[in-house]
Amino acid sequence: MRGNSLSAREARLAFWMLAPTFLIVFAIVIFPVLANLWIAFKPVTLGDLRPPTPVVRERIRASPEAPGDVLRVRYQMRNSSQRIPIENVVLEDVLPEGLEPLRLDERCRVEGRTLRCFLGTWSPGHRENLELEFTATEVYFAQGAPRPTESRPAIQGRAPNILTNLEFTLENFRRVLSGPEFWPAFWTTIVYTLFGTVGSILLGLFAAQLLNTRFMGKGMLRGLFLFPYVAPIIAVAFTWAFLLDPLSGTVNALGVRFGLLEAPINFLGQRSIELSVLGVTFTLPLALSMVILFEAWRYFPFAFLFILARLQAIPQDMYEAADVDGASPFQKFWYITLPQLVGILSTLFLLRFIWTFNKFDDIFLLTGGAAGTKTLTIRVYDEAFARADIGAGAAVAVVLFLILAGFMVVYFRYAPEGE
Repeated sequence: MRGNSLSAREARLAFWMLAPTFLIVFAIVIFPVLANLWIAFKPVTLGDLRPPTPVVRERIRASPEAPGDVLRVRYQMRNSSQRIPIENVVLEDVLPEGLEPLRLDERCRVEGRTLRCFLGTWSPGHRENLELEFTATEVYFAQGAPRPTESRPAIQGRAPNILTNLEFTLENFRRVLSGPEFWPAFWTTIVYTLFGTVGSILLGLFAAQLLNTRFMGKGMLRGLFLFPYVAPIIAVAFTWAFLLDPLSGTVNALGVRFGLLEAPINFLGQRSIELSVLGVTFTLPLALSMVILFEAWRYFPFAFLFILARLQAIPQDMYEAADVDGASPFQKFWYITLPQLVGILSTLFLLRFIWTFNKFDDIFLLTGGAAGTKTLTIRVYDEAFARADIGAGAAVAVVLFLILAGFMVVYFRYAPEGE
């Protein structure tokens, strides 16, 4: 039969062997993306992650001294949520033996020693005091006059879960896209990503050209070039912050000592600075330029390794023929080297653009998003955790995802064939 053929059995075996991989990919890649999409369409805050519960506290307002006296109990109750109602709230408490109901709320009744109150639906933030009175009998005192607070009252209710219901809204996207901080953060992200990506590739290209020849100490220099990429981000970020510190930083100290700076500059805390070059005055976004410079410095080794490998694969015959034709070094670079590197450069640009667009830790460690360096990833953190608005944070993350998806579509549509 067809289902028992050798190819069918091999296909089933392959499926079951790959099934764990599919499950792992779904669990760590696809499920978080779907969960983020789900939350982005819901007005969820950090407080909503804790399910709303009815809360009760029991207090004794009057204690009996002799048989026939009144024992008054007050239950202070509230809805723990300020946004979500609780339905079918029921309070239960076990009373000491020997207490007879004197004045009960119409929603309460006593069965044996069990007090049960059906409190209905509580609106968000609902607060209520329930005061009940009982008459103490001789049996109560024969038991040692136990206090009702010795038994903890139980209260329960049913509340909808905002995360699991099927109500969706575009409110998060409306608030995020119409907010005053979104578009400045968007353009800051574009500038940071574009200049950081191009800077790291240009530095990598320069370093690869430098090491694409034989000289003494080449191996040691290659190792030094890799240091920014392999060093822990926390270490290099704080090293930069220390060097650029306006009070004790080495850069400011040397700049002032040799007359390059009139006064120390807060490189990572100053939004902009006026510069004059050849009589032309312009405003430089200082803190943003520093984080872009850090991005280019830290990640140029990644481009350097790829470009160097591609340079070493270019046939030397092409350069020898160019030498015979009398080509200058610039002409050889422009007409031979650069066309051979177009594929790897475009691939590096795609990868670095995506990674830099999603970059969070570098900027957060250097400036915390201050002084004009707040990117969309910092906005995700601010919305989700600083403002406790998880829905808005997820909406910003979805916008990030859509922008990168659009960029990838354009890249694969117009990327050089074969790369």
